[in-house]
Amino acid sequence: MDGLDSEAYDRQYEDRVLVKRIIGYFRPEARTMGFVSGMILLNAVMDTVLPVMLARAVDTLAADFTTTAAVTLAIVILLAGAFSWGFNYFRQSYTAYAVGDVVLQLQEDVFAAILDRDMSFYDEHASGKIVSRITGDTRDFSTVVTLTLNLMSQVLLMGLLIIVMSTINVRLTLLALIIAPFIIIAALGFRRIARRASSGAQRARATVNAHLQETLAGISVAKNFRQEQTVYDEFLDINEQSYQVNLREGFVYSGIFPLLIMIAGLGSVLIVYFGGRSTLDGAVSPGDWFLFIQAMGIFWFPLTSIASFWSQFQLGLSASERVFSLMDSEARVFQNDDRPVPRLRGEIEFKQVRFRYTEQEQVLPDFNLLIPAGEMVALVGHTGAGKSSLGKLVARFYEFQEGQLLIDGHDVRSFDLMAYRRQIGMVPQTPFLFSGTVRDNIRYSRPEASDEEVAQVARTIGWGDWVDVLPNGLDSDVGEGGRSLSMGQRQLVALARVLLDDPSILILDEATASVDPVTEAQIQESLNVVLRNRTSLVIAHRLSTIKEADRIIVLRKGEIIEEGDHDTLMNKDGHYAELFNTYFRHQAADYQPEVTPHS
Repeated sequence: MDGLDSEAYDRQYEDRVLVKRIIGYFRPEARTMGFVSGMILLNAVMDTVLPVMLARAVDTLAADFTTTAAVTLAIVILLAGAFSWGFNYFRQSYTAYAVGDVVLQLQEDVFAAILDRDMSFYDEHASGKIVSRITGDTRDFSTVVTLTLNLMSQVLLMGLLIIVMSTINVRLTLLALIIAPFIIIAALGFRRIARRASSGAQRARATVNAHLQETLAGISVAKNFRQEQTVYDEFLDINEQSYQVNLREGFVYSGIFPLLIMIAGLGSVLIVYFGGRSTLDGAVSPGDWFLFIQAMGIFWFPLTSIASFWSQFQLGLSASERVFSLMDSEARVFQNDDRPVPRLRGEIEFKQVRFRYTEQEQVLPDFNLLIPAGEMVALVGHTGAGKSSLGKLVARFYEFQEGQLLIDGHDVRSFDLMAYRRQIGMVPQTPFLFSGTVRDNIRYSRPEASDEEVAQVARTIGWGDWVDVLPNGLDSDVGEGGRSLSMGQRQLVALARVLLDDPSILILDEATASVDPVTEAQIQESLNVVLRNRTSLVIAHRLSTIKEADRIIVLRKGEIIEEGDHDTLMNKDGHYAELFNTYFRHQAADYQPEVTPHS
């Protein structure tokens, strides 16, 4: 089904590999798990002792019934049941602690792993599906642990019951054991079916989550174009697919238990028949026969639980497989060294760089460009010319396939990536703001900055007038994604955020949204402040920015076809002049290079 296919990074692990990794997460919980194992043993012993006590009581009371003996027996049985309940309570409680700690660590690890992925990973995979693995699949992972602990309890209980049953009648015990393999074989037959069903159901839930996230993110567009019904119909289709997949999973798991119980029931019929004849013949006492029936009833439950465990276990293993696949997905951006990064001068050199997003999407065929430190370069060209790709390569968001990218004469791959990115500032075309205040969003680039530093930077941007317009100044809430602010105000916040970080190299993708003349003037003044004394790559959409650039690079299909300042390129009457007349001519009449309303 569309949307329910596996992801490109999905892989299949052998069960033993998955179990080994799961055990690795439980090593720090060894003491807790040791206590749990003790509780499991004691609980199994009490569950075995109880039917033995009942059987002996039957024989005792049948031979000599007294009120005192009956009351004493009732108290002993009550205490045994209370102990069994207590052992089980502590087992469940400490299991919950251990599993909670492991799931917490697993979620932290998988989240750290996705933060380490490069931007191409997020381009190719829906964020909703990633979120589903971090939240839903890690919870399903805990199923493996709970089932494993239950399995330990059932195995111990079954072993003790076999010993008890053997002491009563070896022939009947062997008959029960002969039936046991049929139950196990039937359960194992469901294993592969259950694994496929679980994987499909988990992918279906991830697809629904991804669709909901995308829909809510673009709800304003859907409403603007009156597409609510279309969005709803698409959801119905995806939800129906998910329903069918989950239904199949339900059929698989609901079918295994009735089958196992039916086989166990047939075994019970045989044992009751032969055991009843043994009792009538006097070979087995009524008490022992009662004990055997009780033990056998208890014996079938752990046996069917153990058998069905392998099918249910696939749910947890499938979730683990999806989580580990996400964790093990390979990052395409790689560093061949981690040398410290001093304060960069900002010289950038592309040497025969070849870059493509996919095999079919060649962006830079053989790119060469030297940008001296401190130079402001404006990148212009039609959509798809490679402007944004240059900035993303400098920021190390993507990996180029061939050539060299040198920063201050050093291979960019040789730097400690985190330290390198601390000196790279990037302002996207549509600035993203996190929920919180304006102050929080400016401080995001440098969390240790004081309130005074944040306020000083904010006042430096756009002469500070924009701060006074905000209802609560820098403490104004920006809303989800910054929706409480205008597009111009978001741009100013983004510029203030970069200025606070004080990067050596700035990559700016100018916004194309129209703003009022006052905000336009504030943004231009802010750009002048932010771009000053640092190397800048600007994907330029404003004529004012282009004219103030030290050099204009004109790109077409990943190649430089012209370069120079504005006047030189206009005099050539080439591709730049064509772009200018097509896209920027309407700005020329309004362009005022000396906009100083505060002078």
